[in-house]
Amino acid sequence: QVQLVESGGGSVQAGGSLRLSCVASGYSPSGGCMGWFRQAPGKEREGVAALYLGSGGTSYDDSVKGRFTISRDKAKNTLYLQMNNLKPEDAAMYYCAATYYATYCLREARYEYWGQGTQVTVSS
Repeated sequence: QVQLVESGGGSVQAGGSLRLSCVASGYSPSGGCMGWFRQAPGKEREGVAALYLGSGGTSYDDSVKGRFTISRDKAKNTLYLQMNNLKPEDAAMYYCAATYYATYCLREARYEYWGQGTQVTVSS
């Protein structure tokens, strides 16, 4: 059974940084993707960053390019999202997700497994 547990959310001022972590258990892919998604109140969940596990390639939503970095520690089965220069519009519930699919990995529909989320608040 795949379980994903996020941590690292919190409240920061605009311009600040946070690092989110997602510990995965029961998930040992040779390929596939892991990603970070976010959902703000009244909005749909959107893909923020994705890591292609086979190639190590990454994809980012345009709104976070140059500010967010997705990475993974394979030995710790942990996915990270380093978020720098945070803006008030980045405030949302952030979710970690995993899939055995290896294409279109910023699309929510590609993912089978989801964490419970961690809240990020950014004040101006």
